[in-house]
Amino acid sequence: MKIYKPMGIMMITVAVFIACKKDKQTTDSTATSTLTTPSIGANVPAVFKKIYNATDIYVEGDYVVIKTNSLPDHKSPYYQGTAWASTKYEAYNGTNPLWGQNPNKIAENDATFKIPLNPKVAATHTATPLGAMGVAVNGVAIFNQYAAMYSPLTNEANGFDQYGGHPQQQGVYHYHVEPYYITTNKGKDALVGFLLDGFPVYGPLENGKTITNADLDVYHGHTGVTADYPAGIYHYHITAADPYINGNGFYGTPGTVSQ
Repeated sequence: MKIYKPMGIMMITVAVFIACKKDKQTTDSTATSTLTTPSIGANVPAVFKKIYNATDIYVEGDYVVIKTNSLPDHKSPYYQGTAWASTKYEAYNGTNPLWGQNPNKIAENDATFKIPLNPKVAATHTATPLGAMGVAVNGVAIFNQYAAMYSPLTNEANGFDQYGGHPQQQGVYHYHVEPYYITTNKGKDALVGFLLDGFPVYGPLENGKTITNADLDVYHGHTGVTADYPAGIYHYHITAADPYINGNGFYGTPGTVSQ
């Protein structure tokens, strides 16, 4: 599937630096698939079962625990030279004339997201971190609107592949912006994932309208009914402009992520 998204931005830079454990990329030359079927524990709410590319999902006290291997289920130029290249490598076929592939390759990296089962607005809002601030429904990490040292994404975005992601130095593939593979296959108004505070992230469309930053609060969300939450819930939206997924910190109290 080819997805063409222009990124009118300057030059490529190296990937985001985050502290992360050593690569765990497999050396098994027979590895061809990156799609996993999650083991789902008892009492997991139905909405979390939409996370289709995790290894484990279960409830632990007041938290939902989501374990992933960080491997995107879609193709990417960043699978070049990996154990999955025969089935997952795809040359860049987007429309960004300034595209430049960063030097990193996708690597398997176990991640555990522990997020509130019943999220609530925080009394004190905390900033989102560099590194994973949430998880997409395909098990890929969601990062905030900054490159290394809290720099704008202006240059780094030229290294985003045709599906809107790229790997950082340790090989952890992630999205800073709209994950086009998900929104194309699930719908522009579909659930995209969850941030660490437990509030859901939806695509750029709501009730047939394209959401802009002007429709959202400083945390890049608003409260309303969604297909998954008919009684209404605070939720984030992806937009085409900075900050793309999240704004001035988490709306709720974040859980944890370990990698």
